[in-house]
Amino acid sequence: MTESNRRAALFFGAAFAFVVTMMGTTLPTPLYPIYQSELGFSQLIITVIFAAYAVGVIGALIVTGSWSDQLGRRPMLALGLIFSAASACAFLWGGGLTALLIGRVLSGISAGIFTGTATVAVVELAPAAWAGSATLIATAANMGGLGFGPLFAGVLSQYLPAPLRLCFIVDLVLIVLAAVAILCVPETARRPARVRLRIQSLQVPAQVRGVFIPAAIAGFAGFSVLGLFTAIAPAFMGKILHYENHALTGLVVFVLFVASTLGQIGQARLPQAWRLPLGCIGLIVGIALVALAIILSSLAVLVAGAIVAGIGQGVAFRAGMGAVTAASPPERRGEVASTFFVVLYVAISIPVVGIGVAAQTLGLRSAGIGFSAAVAVLAAVALVSLLVRRRESY
Repeated sequence: MTESNRRAALFFGAAFAFVVTMMGTTLPTPLYPIYQSELGFSQLIITVIFAAYAVGVIGALIVTGSWSDQLGRRPMLALGLIFSAASACAFLWGGGLTALLIGRVLSGISAGIFTGTATVAVVELAPAAWAGSATLIATAANMGGLGFGPLFAGVLSQYLPAPLRLCFIVDLVLIVLAAVAILCVPETARRPARVRLRIQSLQVPAQVRGVFIPAAIAGFAGFSVLGLFTAIAPAFMGKILHYENHALTGLVVFVLFVASTLGQIGQARLPQAWRLPLGCIGLIVGIALVALAIILSSLAVLVAGAIVAGIGQGVAFRAGMGAVTAASPPERRGEVASTFFVVLYVAISIPVVGIGVAAQTLGLRSAGIGFSAAVAVLAAVALVSLLVRRRESY
């Protein structure tokens, strides 16, 4: 094998590990109706199980956010794979609420470790000829893994036996292959002579807040949509649209994440000043289509909403992250970025639990419509603040 081919193999090995880990975090999505049926969970309990994931992500981001610079990329990626495997084992153990909550928290920790570390590792391992595309490949690995998880689990649970176990058994096999890939890649970080592990502080400097606030509001709205689809879409599909096929549910969620990936990749083609506003507009239109789909009980409209909202979310997230990073002092970029990601992962959990509470009292249809309206209002607030700030800058 030539050196260039070897470098390419190592690069794709790291990207494969990224895909496998993120895939594991969304495997349970199409399985929630089965858990409800077999274990008697309410919709509120399902949303709490889902939200436990964000607890793990936020904890990992705060505690281990800067550790890969101190310990190296490979040890942290290996640690992320260990947590991913432990999560799969918890789901295989199953049998009750405690095991599922533990599985989701462990899954969140694996994602929190991988999100930053694997992105940097993939970029650093890229062959020189692919350096310009490395960030996009890392983005595609992240979002593609998140989208592939529900599709993979949906197909296996619909058409093969042991619907609550098989996908996690296969996931463990893939994690072993990912571990082999990580063992083969070289270390790309320069470890300091003296290791200093610290908890990541969460602050936003005063001079960054004017950019941070609208970007965070738009990001909050966009990640709320991701939470809606990955936690509540199975219930919408079954109870409102009357589609019980788990593979179809997984496909709808997959479409959302593919659209988000396309939005993140395509936002570079938009005028820089209009990237975040256009992302907000996409979110407003997309979530309006989701609300309409709930009202009309229409699968086609729901898919259209997933596509438009996904593109809007992708554009808003990538543009917001870029704007916040550019406005931050170099010595505080990690701190501001961590704060931004904590806001995003709070958006995945708390609003979704709110839907679960509302569904208990108002019904799933009313809760979904109310949630859609709230997300649209958030995106509109971000859009207005961006336009006002842009006018004041002239």
